[in-house]
Amino acid sequence: MLIKNISILSGHDLDFVPSTDIRIQGNKFKKIQPNIKQNTTEESLDCQGLLMIPGLINAHTHIGDSVGKDISLNDTVDEKIHPVSGAKSKILQNTSDDTIIDFMKSTCRSMVRKGITTFVDFREGGLDGVLLLKKAMSGISLRSVILGRTEFYQDTKAIRANTSFPSTKSAELLGLLQKCDGIGISGANENSTSVLKYYSKTSKLRAIHCAETKQSVARSKKITKISETARALILKPDFLVHMTHASETDLRLASRKTRGIVICPRANSALAEGIPNIKLMLKSGCTLALGTDNIMINSPDMWREMDFIWKATMGTYKKRIDAKEILKMATVNGGKVLDKNIGTIASGKIADCIFLDKHALDIEPMHNPHASIVHRASESAIKAVMMGGDIVHGNI
Repeated sequence: MLIKNISILSGHDLDFVPSTDIRIQGNKFKKIQPNIKQNTTEESLDCQGLLMIPGLINAHTHIGDSVGKDISLNDTVDEKIHPVSGAKSKILQNTSDDTIIDFMKSTCRSMVRKGITTFVDFREGGLDGVLLLKKAMSGISLRSVILGRTEFYQDTKAIRANTSFPSTKSAELLGLLQKCDGIGISGANENSTSVLKYYSKTSKLRAIHCAETKQSVARSKKITKISETARALILKPDFLVHMTHASETDLRLASRKTRGIVICPRANSALAEGIPNIKLMLKSGCTLALGTDNIMINSPDMWREMDFIWKATMGTYKKRIDAKEILKMATVNGGKVLDKNIGTIASGKIADCIFLDKHALDIEPMHNPHASIVHRASESAIKAVMMGGDIVHGNI
C-alpha cells in the first residue's frame, strides 16, 4: 500500500512533517519520504488533508470489570477494587462468564473506535480469566498484552513470616504463563519477599501496581520497614504501574531498575488519590506511559486521559507538561515500556496508526499539532484506524 500526500508525526520525537509519502509492506512501514513512485501492483491512497499519528497504546487496563461501571462510586479504594474483599471481586464472582465476555467485547470495540491499537490488561481470575479475555477478543482487530495472575494473596502474618509460594500453585502459574504474555501482580503488600523473588524468575513480562495510595505506601513501611517501591522492585518488573505517591528516591530507583512507569491520572483522581507528579517523574529520569486503568472507574479513552493530564497538571502544579511529551506517553513510550516494535511511525516499525481529519471541527486550524491532538482531538476526528497495515475501523 502507498499512502500519498499525508501529514505525519514522525519518529521517536513525533516531529511534524507537513506532507510525505509512506509505503506499507506486510505489516510494517517500509519507506517514508516524499515522491515515492507507485508500483504497478500496489494500492495507492491520496491522503491530502489527513494527519497520521501512531496508534494509541493503553498501557494499563482491567477490562474484565466492564460489567461493573460506576458501582460503589463513593467507597474507598480497597472497598472498590481490593483483589480479595473489594466490590469488584464480588461482582466478578457473581456474574456469568458469558456476561463478562459480552462486556469485555464491547470495551474492546470501544477502544478500536477510539484509536487504541494495543492495550495491556492486568487480568484477574487465573487461567480461566485469561481464556475469557481471549474469547472476548475473538474477531476483534486489537492487539492485546495480557498479564495474568494466580489468585494467591498473602496476609500480614504470611508477609512478615516471609512465607514461600506454595508448591501446589507452581503448576498453575506455569500453565497460566503458557497462555498469556506475562504476570501482572496486584501489589507488594499482598506478597512476601519470598513470593516476589519466585515471580521474578519467570521469563515473560512482569509488572506490578505500586505506590498507588498513601495507605499502601504506609502499609508497606508498617509491615516490612521497607518502602513499597523497594519491595515491588524485588519482582524485577519490566515496568511499574501508578507510583502516584512514590518519593523522589523511589522514582530514581525505578528509573534505573525498570523500563518505565505507567501512570493512570484519571483513575487516581476518581479514587481521590490525587495525580502523579509528572514533572518529578520526568526529572528523575522515568519513561512514562499512559493507561486508563479500571473500567469500573474510567472509560478506556486515551483522548480524555491526555486532555486530563494537560489541564490537571497545570491546575495542580502550575506547570505545563509539554503536549508532545504527553502524546509520547500514549504512543512512543508505550512501545518502549513494553519493548515492542510499536508506537512510532518509522521505517521497520509495525504499521499501527490513526488517520485524523485535519479539518475536523474541533481541531482546525492546527497551529500546534501536538497541542491540538492532546487537548482538542477526540474519537470524532478519526477517519480511520490501521493495525498492522490493515484498516480495522473507518475508511480513507
